[in-house]
Amino acid sequence: VTIFFLGILSVVGNGMVIYIFTCTKNLRTPSNLLIVNLAFSDFCLMFTMCPAMVWNCFYETWMFGPFACELYGMFGSLFGVTSIWTMVFIALDRYNVIVKGLSAKPMTTKLALLQIFCIYLHGLFWTLTPFFGWSRYVPEANMTACGTDYLTLAWHSRSYVLVYAMFAYYLPLLVIIYAYYFIVKAVASHEKSMREQAKKMNVTSLRSGDQSNTSAEFKLAKVALMTISLWFMAWTPYMVINLAGIFQLITIDPLFTI
Repeated sequence: VTIFFLGILSVVGNGMVIYIFTCTKNLRTPSNLLIVNLAFSDFCLMFTMCPAMVWNCFYETWMFGPFACELYGMFGSLFGVTSIWTMVFIALDRYNVIVKGLSAKPMTTKLALLQIFCIYLHGLFWTLTPFFGWSRYVPEANMTACGTDYLTLAWHSRSYVLVYAMFAYYLPLLVIIYAYYFIVKAVASHEKSMREQAKKMNVTSLRSGDQSNTSAEFKLAKVALMTISLWFMAWTPYMVINLAGIFQLITIDPLFTI
């Protein structure tokens, strides 16, 4: 029941974002292509994961055979990694606009599409390799879902989890921390200079049309940071389970995995 309603909420919510951003003319900006791609990736994640998960939970086991299990694991992995790398490029775009300001090279539609192409290429590389022998996708937990094999102690399974974690978790995290460190620094510096200028001029605020645009950029950065934080909150337990499995740090039973 929980997965069913989360699926409906996510598919409808992300579907609305895609519809609004693609049908509203003034929202069709190069930067917003990344927002649309994030919504599309999350839409596909829930659309491919939820129906099978609901069905399997109802029957209390994996119902669709080994190849479907591999596809399920691949789609979950692919759209998870495309989401985080889309957020990386959104963070870098905010960094470009807020930190570099007028000296920044503006985002173009070509550049945004190239970034999206690279995101999917990168995601496909990591999620297709288990089909060719570097690790594999297997049923996990209470057999209602499939994912990377973190219980086989062979080196090919362990190495995949370690290297994949590096490129799908740690590297994005480091890039995002770098970008937001300088964004927060720039915002704090900007606000401080605004307050000092207002004080000199004996007014309460200097905000005008131009300033409200800057404020909108800051708000967008805040929203992006919140979305990124939620992604890491959602995927960190999964990565902990994977690393705990390959290093046998704790006893992993089905309930703990869920």
